[in-house]
Formats: sequence, C-alpha cells, structure tokens
Amino acid sequence: MTTQHQYKDTKIFKLESGKKLRGLEIAYHTYGTLNAKKDNVIWACHALTANADVLDWWKGLFGSNALFNPEEHFIVCANVIGSPYGTINPLSTNPVTGQPYYLAFPEFTIRDIVKAHQLLARHLKVEHIKVLIGGSLGGQQALEWAISDSKSIENLILVATNAFHSPWGIAFNESQRLAISTDRTFYANKPDGGSKGLKTARSIALLSYRTYEAYNTTQLESVNEKTEGFRAASYQNYQGEKLVNRFNAYSYWYLTKAMDSHNVGRGRKSIADALGMIKSNTLVIGIENDVLFPVTEQKFLSENIRNAEFFSVNSAYGHDGFLIETDILTRVIGNFLKESVNKKIVKLHQTA
Repeated sequence: MTTQHQYKDTKIFKLESGKKLRGLEIAYHTYGTLNAKKDNVIWACHALTANADVLDWWKGLFGSNALFNPEEHFIVCANVIGSPYGTINPLSTNPVTGQPYYLAFPEFTIRDIVKAHQLLARHLKVEHIKVLIGGSLGGQQALEWAISDSKSIENLILVATNAFHSPWGIAFNESQRLAISTDRTFYANKPDGGSKGLKTARSIALLSYRTYEAYNTTQLESVNEKTEGFRAASYQNYQGEKLVNRFNAYSYWYLTKAMDSHNVGRGRKSIADALGMIKSNTLVIGIENDVLFPVTEQKFLSENIRNAEFFSVNSAYGHDGFLIETDILTRVIGNFLKESVNKKIVKLHQTA
C-alpha cells in the first residue's frame, strides 16, 4: 500500500541559525506496513530536486519485487524543508504577512532538514530504522542523522555523498545562484520568478552530474555537416525547461545553500570525531568518475566511520550513476545487508 501524507506541527520550529518557522508542514510517502516488532523500517532521504515518492525516482532499488519493497518493508520518504512538493518552502504562506515567503524565507541547513525528519519519525512512532539510505544531498541527511541519533539507525547506506560540502561543490552551487540572480524577475515576488535563471542553473548543474563520456554516448552527432542545432545544446535546453516546469527558483536557491552548509564537524570536536560517533553498520558507495562528489570523499567517510565497508561503482553516468546503476546497487547493498544479519546472529550467540 502506498500513501501520501501531510504532517503538521503547531509548535515553533527553531532552526540551527536561531531563526524560527511557524506552522511546520512535512509531506511524506509511506509504502507497506509497519510490522508488530517495528523493525522493518527503510527510510530513504531524497536528493536536491527529488520528492517523497521514492518508488518513482529510485526505480529498480525501491518498488514491488525490488530489494526495498512494500511487501516486506515499511518504507518512508519525507520531502525536505524548502522543497516545493508539500513541505514548508519559500512559496508557502508566511503567517506574519499572509503572502508567500519568497526571499524572506529563513535559510536552513542539512541539520534542520534532519531535525524535521526526526520529528516525523516520532510522529510515526518509529524508534528503530533498519536501513537509512540516501544519495548526494540525501546522503548528507542520512549521515547527519546517524551522527545525531546513532542508536536508532541499524544500517546506514551512504551513496555518492560527503562529510562536508567541498569548495568545488560550493562553487558549482554559487555559479547556479549567480545565474538565477541575473534574472531580475527573481526579485519580483511571484511564483515563477527567476525561471529563466533557473533554466540556466540547471544547465550548469548537469555538467557536474554527468561526464564527458556520458555526453559522447548520448549526445554525439551522427553527421559531420552541422554548424548549429546540436543535440547537446537541445538536451541542455530541454532539461532546463523540464526543471522549470516542476520546480521553482526560490526552492532551488535555498536548497543549494543548505547543501553548502553541510559539514559534520561544525560545533563538534572535528570532522573525524563526528564520523567516529556513528554506531550503525555502514556501507559507503562511491561512483568512480563522479565529478561533483569525487570518490575520494566516500573513501574518507569509510576510513573514518568505524568498521565501514566501501564499494566503488564504475558508471559512465558520473554522479547520476547513483540513480541509474540500480542493478549494481541492489547486488552490493543486498550482500551488505545479508552480512549484517549474519553478524547480528553471531553476536547474539556470543552473548547468549
């Protein structure tokens, strides 16, 4: 059974910055049924412009007859703060003015997103998560959650993510925000403000999501005579328009800033010390030719999280490989979870 829900919290939600949000709303999907032991929860954290319908955007890994299926698991995926798919965001009504927030929306961090997830988990009476999984910005959320609440996460799966957002990643995000800010309609306080800038921002982002090889495979011309109308140019335009039709510039602006904020060492002894706080059985997966989140970042995670396992995936798709290479992910994650169960059985026999 698949159900879309809306959680509303009447209490004031205090952000890491000290600013406050009134009337927190979180859109989320659940699939399947929580069993009597409440030990079959799979919680997925989504990436930058995705939504709470994980069976839609992570097909092959999630779905009927997939590794994570509603027939045996209770799957939860919550839409993040700032995203336009039902959770409070810059186009939500500001209770003070009665108008959408737009650029008056307070900046938030990955930790604020996680804090909202944890509120939702308590609302759902979820005290134990069998598997917490996320890729990219979703992996940043999963990592922060496992650090801040290490006891409730049994298995942690981090895909194409990092311990802190790199200068390279921040530079990409800032370039996209610069593109948005050159569109003067962004400051006009209307729902479609900044749309042309958002289209350009998406075009910039695609260059960090894919690779030279991927574009050569999918966008290479079949004739030599062209001087204009290239497939690669049409692809960039198409993908930009596609995002404009389903997203908004304000949410994109704030979510890229939230990604930039990611640093598990903030307010803690060090990054390594923060990673050392994780008690979950951890699998870290990297994409070998990922331009945006290089595999060195995942190796760093695995080297600093206690007893973490590391696996690298060879994909022509670069960073987007975490969404596309689901056959490989199914095999690697499936084997990891089987080993986790076997270790748990051995540990129970040792303590009996």
